[in-house]
Amino acid sequence: MPGTKPNAHPAHPPVPRRALLTATAAAAGTFATAFTTACGTAKGQPPGKVAVFGDSAAWSAPMAAAGAAMKSVAGLRLVPEVNPSLESFEQVVKSSLRTNKTPDMLKYWSGYRLQDLARTGGIADLSGQWDAAVARGWADRSLREAFTYRGRVYGLPMNLAYWVFFHNPEVFAEHGLQPPRTWGDFLAAADRLKRNGVTPLHGTADGRWPSFIWFQEILSRQDPRFYDDLMNGREKYTDPRAERALRTLASFFDKDWFTPMDMNHVDAAAALVHGKVGMLPCGTWLGSTLTASGGKPGKNVSAFVLPMADPKARPAVVFESSALVATVKGPDRAEALKATRNWMHPAVMKAFSHALGDGCPNPKVSAANPVVGALAKKVRGDRLWLLNRFWEQGPPELVEATVDDLAGFLLNPSSYRKVLRTMQERADEAWKVWREAERT
Repeated sequence: MPGTKPNAHPAHPPVPRRALLTATAAAAGTFATAFTTACGTAKGQPPGKVAVFGDSAAWSAPMAAAGAAMKSVAGLRLVPEVNPSLESFEQVVKSSLRTNKTPDMLKYWSGYRLQDLARTGGIADLSGQWDAAVARGWADRSLREAFTYRGRVYGLPMNLAYWVFFHNPEVFAEHGLQPPRTWGDFLAAADRLKRNGVTPLHGTADGRWPSFIWFQEILSRQDPRFYDDLMNGREKYTDPRAERALRTLASFFDKDWFTPMDMNHVDAAAALVHGKVGMLPCGTWLGSTLTASGGKPGKNVSAFVLPMADPKARPAVVFESSALVATVKGPDRAEALKATRNWMHPAVMKAFSHALGDGCPNPKVSAANPVVGALAKKVRGDRLWLLNRFWEQGPPELVEATVDDLAGFLLNPSSYRKVLRTMQERADEAWKVWREAERT
């Protein structure tokens, strides 16, 4: 991948697929260490403290800030504990739920990954906490579906990131551009940036998971209803609408609009701030990375929601929100449930979201970042349809495999028809297994 122009459509070897059920010796060592940590958590915290087990070190300080605010609101302090390995984190969580040594609270995903966890019977029903938060105006009721399994809520939203296109207003002004208001404006902006020596778009397969980003963004703008149906197993990847999305992306490669596919988000953020890259699609959580690269919100960093390609379609935006989960067998279960009753409190939410630098699921809390604040105002004011992110949609094993397939497409865009057939073959089997499990 390094040194290869993506628009050249070279033939690449298949992207190695992660073995979901097989761990290497190194991974096994990581898992053992992580499981020991989780079991240590399961010994419980001193009275007045509750541990939250998560996968992101970047969330430790925001969680500690929320814990300090909760101390004043409910007499409880949240203690962050982190296992930064995605694979072992998931293994630890699912394994510990089958034992009496499980963390009290978890930072987890929404959507089907949360449903998968709820199926174990190891996490608590938080429907009452959710309904109370909505009644107080502390939660957007349209988010409920993302945290629901069989009609019950099993997680509370922690953050609310919108998936948008970052840009540098100074670079746009230099080239006579405004944030696009139509799909045609978007294409024209990319073309003008290219003609003036600025790489129009960032795309990447680096880190593997980002491979879904462009498929998600294009499909949700061309046909948001189809995106929602496809992600929930009601439509097929072999549908002409899915093919149209990948053909559109292939045309962007043909025009040489993309960065090399090995440019990661950190480097892309710096390139955008310094005028080398025009537009960068990502969740609003990238704001802190842009700031670290010298970005100043509203000056050389801003963001817009990608316009709809079909003006007749319902306006939509993709969102991402992690779930705060309470376990059934945690040693401090009573205090964990008390924490969930106070999590959506404006003081707690403000402390958390401001420390995180991202959007907040409590509508009463304004964002600290003015760019995120303006986006939230637009999303809520225009009542945009909130579509859950690709990563949280569909059976987890299917998502993992499909991400790899999309990475293969990014490295060889002319393969889109074959990729779509492969993805549908996987989807047929994965949805069959998922639905059979639902019936048992």
